[in-house]
Amino acid sequence: MRPIRVQCTLSFANPETMNVLLSMARAIDRANEGIGRAVSWLAVIMVLIGAYNAIVRYLGRYIGFNLSSNAYIEMQWYLFSLLFLLGAAWTLKQDAHVRVDVFYARVSDRARSWINVVGSVLFLIPFCVFVLWVSWPAVRNSWQVREVSPDPGGLVRWPLKAVILVAFMLLLLQALSELVKEIDRLRQRAPRAAESHGEGV
Repeated sequence: MRPIRVQCTLSFANPETMNVLLSMARAIDRANEGIGRAVSWLAVIMVLIGAYNAIVRYLGRYIGFNLSSNAYIEMQWYLFSLLFLLGAAWTLKQDAHVRVDVFYARVSDRARSWINVVGSVLFLIPFCVFVLWVSWPAVRNSWQVREVSPDPGGLVRWPLKAVILVAFMLLLLQALSELVKEIDRLRQRAPRAAESHGEGV
C-alpha cells in the first residue's frame, strides 16, 4: 500500500475582495502616515515650551516677577498627550512599538505573520474597542460640563479628552489595516490551489 498524498491550500479571501480590502488598508495607511508626520512636529513645540518654562522660572527669581504660568506647564503635557495618542497608529504602521521578543525574531516570516494575525485579533483590536467603550462616558461628561483645569490659569480639558476617542479609533483602523496586510502575505505564501489527489493501492 502506498501512502496517500494530499495537497491542500489556505484561501483567506477571493482576489476581488482582497483587492478592495487592500485598497482600504492603503487609504488608512496614508491617513495615519499624514497624521503621524504632522503631530511629530508637536515634539519641537513641546521642547521649546519646556525650555521657556525652565528659563523664565530662574529668570523670575532674579527680577521678582513670575513670567511662567500653569497654562504653559499644562500645555507641555497636553502636547505630549497629543503626540503619544495621535502618533500611536503611525507607530503601529511603522512596526516601531516595543516588542517583548522571546522567539519572534527566530521564526520564519510566515510564522511572524501568524503571530501578528493572532495578536491583532485576540489582543490589539479588542483592546482598542474596550478603550473606546470605557472612555466614552468620561469624554461625554467632560464635553457636557465643558471641563477645565482646576488649577489657576489652567487650560480647558474637554477637547483633549475627545482626542482619546479619535486616537483609539485611528489605532483600531490601523490594526485592521495591518491585519488585512498580514492575511494577504499569508495568502501569497500559501501554495497555489489545486485539486486534492493521491495514489491508492
